[in-house]
Amino acid sequence: MNLYVRYFDNETLATNIDEVITFLKTINEIHVDDNVIGRIINFAESDGTYPFRLKVSYSNYILFLKTEAQTLDEFKYLEQQRKEHRVDGRMLMSERKKTILETLNEPHHGWYDATIIFKRVVQNPATGKCKYVDTRFRVRLIADSAMHCYERIIDHLKNRQDVDSRSQFPSAKSASYEYLFLDSDKENSKGNATTPSQTDDNPQPSSLNSLPISINEAVSEIGLDTQGSLAFSDDASEFAS
Repeated sequence: MNLYVRYFDNETLATNIDEVITFLKTINEIHVDDNVIGRIINFAESDGTYPFRLKVSYSNYILFLKTEAQTLDEFKYLEQQRKEHRVDGRMLMSERKKTILETLNEPHHGWYDATIIFKRVVQNPATGKCKYVDTRFRVRLIADSAMHCYERIIDHLKNRQDVDSRSQFPSAKSASYEYLFLDSDKENSKGNATTPSQTDDNPQPSSLNSLPISINEAVSEIGLDTQGSLAFSDDASEFAS
């Protein structure tokens, strides 16, 4: 590989160590001795591809980069392409996050089949010590959006006497919250729900695209799975608003 070398505004692309040393000797601030030459050779012959910075003074460094480029212009072109690709990647991630939030808040009034896995605080009766237990809570309810569905579930769990206030709940954007929009009419939605992993000719929204339920209608609680902790009540009226 060739070496790109830069010290402030001074830069070059060298094809061998001799060219590097010749370049450095043109800069008065840099003292090229056997130690400097040895460190540059070690970097050039190593398998590492990370940048190497050689200290010149208290806060000044010479930058060395390995590159396949044959000329300085080619190196600068490749670096520009790399930077643009990195920016594009960040933009795509930003757009993806924005899409998730927009989907969660997209208005869809009707019945949702939602599941949330949260860290529930459970006390060991024998020792009196508490621990976090992954607890799965599934419910079918009415909401106005997927975010509204999530908020109703969190509000419900936080107000249950059998859920310790120290329990921790996941973000609506996390994989621990899954939802499926059934229908605006519960009677027409029976038997139409599919789990996020199922597919058919008319696939339902994925677990990242669940939708909401209205506040003033009764909710049918499906149940909750725990590991050794008390079961939740199956009284649907408890979750009605």
